Order: sequence, then structure tokens, then C-alpha cells
Amino acid sequence: MTIAPEKPVAVATRRGRDLVSADDFKMLSAFCADEYNMLPELSDRVIDQALALVYVMGTTNAGNVMAPSQTVDPGWHTMILHTTWYAEFCEKSFGYFLHHQPNSKVRNKGLMVDVTGRIEAAGFHVDRLLWGTAADCNEPTCCGDGPCC
Repeated sequence: MTIAPEKPVAVATRRGRDLVSADDFKMLSAFCADEYNMLPELSDRVIDQALALVYVMGTTNAGNVMAPSQTVDPGWHTMILHTTWYAEFCEKSFGYFLHHQPNSKVRNKGLMVDVTGRIEAAGFHVDRLLWGTAADCNEPTCCGDGPCC
């Protein structure tokens, strides 16, 4: 008898947008596009990444060591500006209110690589173009993020 080797099970990558209803995602994305003068396609991507970021920060208690990229930050601000919605999202998702503690002064390529690694480890898709971690972004070239820029 021949036993076929087990095939690895493909793990579906999650999206931040799947954490909220389609209506909530649309509301957040439309606000982000309008408030930060973004094209709707970009605001969709930004909100998707911000949702994944906040979810990972909240579920891993890593809010003090993670930060959004300069491009993703408007997505988190959009969420926070909808205070009632944001408070309910936090409570439902991880059981407490995740406060925004700005630390953009330490935002650099190393931090962004760590943050995107944490998001990926939680099973979420990472839109690398929004995180300033592209392969062609090497020191002393600026990633478009952080105090060097």
C-alpha cells in the first residue's frame, strides 16, 4: 500500500477589512479619502492596513511597541475620529480601549519591518507599498517615513 504524503494546508491570508462590516469599511474609507485627500483606491488600502494594525496591537498588547507607517497613520486617525465606533470596535475585538500613543519620532525602517512582521504573523496580508519597506529602500535612502525624511 502506498501512502500519499500530506499536502500542506494553505492558510488564507486575512484582510483588515474583514474585521468590520462592509458598511463600516465603506464609511471609514470614504472619510479617510475625503479628510486626507486620497483617491478611494488608496484609502481602501490604508483603512485595510490600519484595521489589521490596530487589531494586532490590541490582541497582542503591543500598542506601546508598534506604530503605523506615515501612509497608514491616517487610517488609524480615521478610526479614532469616529470615537463611538472605535470604542465599540476595540471592546468587541480585544476587550479594552486601545489608546493612541503617538511615537512617530521612532518610526523607521527597522520598526516598520517589525510591525509588518507582527501583522503577517497574525495571518494578515501586508500591503508593503504602504509601509516603506520596499526592497529598494536601503540606508541611507529614505523609505518615505520617519525623521530622516
